[in-house]
Amino acid sequence: MINKLFKISNITLALIMISINTQAQKKIPLKDFFKNPKKSSYQISPDGKNISYLGPYKKRMNIFVQPVNEEKAVRITNVTDRDLGGYFWKSSSRIVFLKDNAGDENFHLYAVDIDGKNLRDLTPFDGVKADIVDDLTDNDNEMIIQMNKENKELFDVYRININDGKLEKIAQNPGNITGWVTDHDGKLRIAVTTDGVNTSLLYRDNENETFKNIITTNFKESLSPLFFDFDNKLLYASSNIGRDKSAIVKIDPKTAKEVSMIFEHPDVDADNLFYSHHRKVLTAVTFTTWKKYRKFLDGQTEIIFRNLESKLPGYEISLSSSTKDENTFIVRTYSDRSLGSYYLYTYSTNTLTLITEVSPWLKEEKLAVMKPISFESRDGLIINGYLTLPVGVEAKNLPVVINPHGGPWHRDVWTFNPEVQFLANRGYAVLQINFRGSTGYGREFWQASFKQWGRDMQNDITDGVNWLIKSGIADPKRVAIYGASYGGYATLAGITFTPDLYTCAVDYVGVSNLVTFLSTIPPYWKPYLEMMYEMIGNINTNEYQMLKEASPINYVDKIKCPLFVAQGAKDPRVNINESNQIVEALKKRGIKVKYMVKENEGHGFSNEENQFDFYKAMEKFLKKHMKPKKG
Repeated sequence: MINKLFKISNITLALIMISINTQAQKKIPLKDFFKNPKKSSYQISPDGKNISYLGPYKKRMNIFVQPVNEEKAVRITNVTDRDLGGYFWKSSSRIVFLKDNAGDENFHLYAVDIDGKNLRDLTPFDGVKADIVDDLTDNDNEMIIQMNKENKELFDVYRININDGKLEKIAQNPGNITGWVTDHDGKLRIAVTTDGVNTSLLYRDNENETFKNIITTNFKESLSPLFFDFDNKLLYASSNIGRDKSAIVKIDPKTAKEVSMIFEHPDVDADNLFYSHHRKVLTAVTFTTWKKYRKFLDGQTEIIFRNLESKLPGYEISLSSSTKDENTFIVRTYSDRSLGSYYLYTYSTNTLTLITEVSPWLKEEKLAVMKPISFESRDGLIINGYLTLPVGVEAKNLPVVINPHGGPWHRDVWTFNPEVQFLANRGYAVLQINFRGSTGYGREFWQASFKQWGRDMQNDITDGVNWLIKSGIADPKRVAIYGASYGGYATLAGITFTPDLYTCAVDYVGVSNLVTFLSTIPPYWKPYLEMMYEMIGNINTNEYQMLKEASPINYVDKIKCPLFVAQGAKDPRVNINESNQIVEALKKRGIKVKYMVKENEGHGFSNEENQFDFYKAMEKFLKKHMKPKKG
């Protein structure tokens, strides 16, 4: 059971209710929350001579490059159908980026020179998904990637030349490998396999040897390799073997035995371990309670962050990229009320220079505060989450939007969330709940969600609604539920299993039928299917009936409130049939359902104009049924 460290007392709840800005909130234009920034995703070249960023060109985010000491930038990509999926500097003269087609998530890797020349699709294969295994930081011309080119369910490993696209297969997937790890010399030394339920860690001393199994665990226990030590002999890993909370450990890869403990936290999982490529030292471990924190392992790294914290008080700080000598960094800030800014920071001189604000049109003093909350579930678990209250309105009898996260094995965090801020600006309180199964709270809390879709997981959300009503913050006659992906499932489950609780609902790329959902997963999820059966339920056993009973599609006759459904036609994770089913079933009952389908989108809307359409429709829908008071 999660430690009660984060439980909110009655005194704290009282502070939440009275700590509001008494100045009435003015309505902020919808597009201000969701439009693409003019400049974002800044990175610096390895030699420190140039910086790059993503900026709009014909509505799509493209890559621009400019010299560090100049303002004039050159656009080096010309994408017009869809925003890029991400990019990075491969060398000081060439950039690699990712892009899919209409949300199908089959990402191709591209490379382009910093003057826009020699643009090449490195993986020009239809229906193939490419991922990076090792960017080979010290090799300007090559990377190691994986692709499901020969078998859509399996990823083989290739060495690729980023200049001419030449491919060399360096590892064939025998059929059960789901992950690969290289050492610091770019040699393939670790493989992770699964039979769907049991996970094995394979190791070899060098690439001339065959992989040998060193440990097998049930998926409920994890030993996840992170990277080798700087001698390429021992391995850093995240492990919850023999413990509830995942810790960062050092292991002997020949035996999988722990050599030393790097960091563990008594209440939450350790998130990640970071290191300096240039100085060959461990730098920090991150962990998240209600905010993200760092345990520093290196004096220089701590000095950098302490310097930045003194210059940028009140903001979360991240280092998004650095020069090869790690003297100059791109710094990103953010908070619950701000998308923050980008800065250029030089360690040797401790100088910080503003590059740009990400969304200067949003004034943080006019936005709502996101505060941590917790409550006790009906069976005694402490459930954590976040409550955001509209500005300038008494925290009493408010219309509320319950916003369950997707995943479901994911979690909400303290950050700037444009959806939450938009809803708060329109007069709604927003409750985000890290129901059982949410990650970061340990293995026991995660396992408490197994085969509990529509059951205890949903009860946690229901208990959160009732907690908010009992506190006096929520008007019981004006409670909406809105979620995407699993959150969409929770939305449909909410209005079918507890139909009297909600006034209206918005389902965004959500699952309506667990049987058809498990039958239409992407091919590259197939190796995990047995694990999904363990966590959700098996459609091929007597659990089939359990899954039917947990599927909202079978209870459409229980729905009492208005429903708005939105779906991307190319969604590879939650097939469009999930939305079609619920809409058609309600139409057969003579009930009109607002249904928005975007043909050029996948699992969530990416293109700016589609986001505008969706949130405009949601605003109108909620206003009609919830009647929020003006600030």
